[in-house]
Amino acid sequence: MSGLRKLTASFVVPGPCGVAIRDRLKHLTPHDEMVLRAVGEHQGRLSSRDLKARCADGLEHSADTWAARKRELTALSSSRIAGAITKATHDQWALARRCQAAHIQKLAAGIRALRHRLSLPVGERGTKRAAGGYRSKGEWFRKSRRLAALEDRHAAAVAEWQAGRVRVVRGGRRLLNTRHHLTQARLTEDQWRERWEAERWFIAADGESGKRFGNETIRVTPDGEVSIKLPAPLAHLANTRHGRYTLTATVAFAHRGAEWADRIEANRAVAYRIHLDTQRGRWYLTAFWQRPVVKTIPLETARARGMIGVDTNADHFAAYHLDRHGNPVGEPRRFPYDLSGTASHRDAQIRHALTRLIHWAVRVGVAAIGIEDLDFTTEKTREKHGRRKRFRQLISGIPTGRLKARLVSMAAEQGLAIIAVDPAYTSRWGAQHWQKPLATPHRKMSRHDAAGIAIGRRALGHPVRRRTAPPPHDRSDRAGHRTAQAEPGHRGREGTRPPTTDRLPGEPSPNGTRTREPSASNTVRDAPSTQQWVQDSLMRTG
Repeated sequence: MSGLRKLTASFVVPGPCGVAIRDRLKHLTPHDEMVLRAVGEHQGRLSSRDLKARCADGLEHSADTWAARKRELTALSSSRIAGAITKATHDQWALARRCQAAHIQKLAAGIRALRHRLSLPVGERGTKRAAGGYRSKGEWFRKSRRLAALEDRHAAAVAEWQAGRVRVVRGGRRLLNTRHHLTQARLTEDQWRERWEAERWFIAADGESGKRFGNETIRVTPDGEVSIKLPAPLAHLANTRHGRYTLTATVAFAHRGAEWADRIEANRAVAYRIHLDTQRGRWYLTAFWQRPVVKTIPLETARARGMIGVDTNADHFAAYHLDRHGNPVGEPRRFPYDLSGTASHRDAQIRHALTRLIHWAVRVGVAAIGIEDLDFTTEKTREKHGRRKRFRQLISGIPTGRLKARLVSMAAEQGLAIIAVDPAYTSRWGAQHWQKPLATPHRKMSRHDAAGIAIGRRALGHPVRRRTAPPPHDRSDRAGHRTAQAEPGHRGREGTRPPTTDRLPGEPSPNGTRTREPSASNTVRDAPSTQQWVQDSLMRTG
């Protein structure tokens, strides 16, 4: 085992701490839409102006500059709207700052990999742990130029980081770049402009505990009536008292509607956001609130009723049910999904596969699901896998971050814990110790199925391999029991586990088919030993 990296301990992933629900604003009148567009455009301009001021402050930002910006916005809107805008601005600046740090780390990793490969002789073969030299002098020359380009980018990024300068685009950098590729995006300039303006609107408000229905700016009553506190320049558009505009549309949250109603009736904080889906031409209202972090159960409690090990792949989840001793139970399961197409299609595919996985976990009665703590950041770089483009595309297509976030939130609703394990060697050791022993004529075991067993055993705290080292004397277990799958006090741990296909003759199989009755032997080797063979004299010759 020398040379293998040290495995990190498994842990229970903390549960979600926030809730978001959405409903459509149906039957809006043209005047309602006009008011919403006017509010979004006005507050969007204020948000852009505030973001520009925050970026100009850089690292010299302080509470005094924050207060000065908020006072300036209050005169053009209201105190609560100004607070929501400044808070959103700070969150966006902080996100850009974190992305800048990640970009610097990625550039540094690429520079290290290039320097290592350029230092090796041309044509030197690599190992499993480190890449080798480049194949030709031409490739070595091109990579040396790329190294110089990365070093220049890294120096510029570090200078911007030290100066506190970030690059932020309200509306999204991806949508901004789409403007230069309208043909590929199948958009006209007017369609792109409409989407761009809608993404830059700002119709949102933070909640306030103790205020009426938990929010004074965007108020939603238990009956679903929606009213908005208009900014000062648009107060003339109000249709109710105190400068408020009440929409004709009502909302009724189907998902978590009871929980939302309990919060607003108790005047607890609920944040709202109104946005327009330009592709469908629909308006939506999204409600957000925080709740206490779901307390994770102890690791030993999560392991008490067994585990489901899940191997994440580019097109499916390979899952296997294990009992608390680490023994596989039943047959392997696969939950396919398709990650091609649009982002909404991919997200729906992931949610559907996770829903099927969680429902199966509830049916078998486990308390936790074991999954790898995957991070492909170092595997996506051109410097490490430059020629393996298909491999880089494969791992880039696996949405590890979104998958983990969705799995944790969806499993928490069913009372299931998620145990994250170290992904090192799970596929290799699973195939080595479990793929061949579990393969039968009626059950095909793949490398992914075996990896699911390895992940589940690691989540249970067992070693991946099926047995410990043989005893020192011989193979009769004279020095003690060799299995590492059952505790010392478990009954029947010394016996063998019968295969799942053992049934009485003629007994129906689990899938409803009948097995064939044993037939008479057709070979001399299988004939009973009591058979007396007599040689016929007529067969003798000579």
